[in-house]
Amino acid sequence: MGHFDMYISVPQHVCQLIYDSQIGTAIRESDYAFSIIESVHVLAITVLFGSISILDLRMLGVILREIPVTRVSRAIFPITWTGFGIMLVSGLLLFWAEAAKNYVNPAFRVKMLLLILVGLNPLIFHTTVYRRVHDWETLKLSPWRARAAAIASLALWSGIIVAGRAIAYF
Repeated sequence: MGHFDMYISVPQHVCQLIYDSQIGTAIRESDYAFSIIESVHVLAITVLFGSISILDLRMLGVILREIPVTRVSRAIFPITWTGFGIMLVSGLLLFWAEAAKNYVNPAFRVKMLLLILVGLNPLIFHTTVYRRVHDWETLKLSPWRARAAAIASLALWSGIIVAGRAIAYF
């Protein structure tokens, strides 16, 4: 085994251990558990993407143009985080049930990469353009950097949804 192979086999071995665990096996072998968890996951991402889309579309000047960005953000914040929390837990359970299979699945890997990028987007947004939100929050059209972040968010979340759906086909 080469030096590079060791780095590939360690995560794969960990994924196999997760897959072989009692929880992973129980989810896989249950008549209903996987389907219920997957349904909850889809509903949670719908809530998350829907709430994030409202803010993104506001920053693009498509909807709610008369309402300040911070007001829209505060209104959707609890919904977004609830959707995120449920999506995270259900996603981890789905991974637990199919960890070994997902590790080698190209659609799963694309989804994980997109999740990293979608996590970086608000981090960059909040540490740059959003710091001066009070200068532009009432404008009907947000500054170009805010619009770029909104477009990136919509594109990345759409990609995550497509990649997530594609996991079943690889």
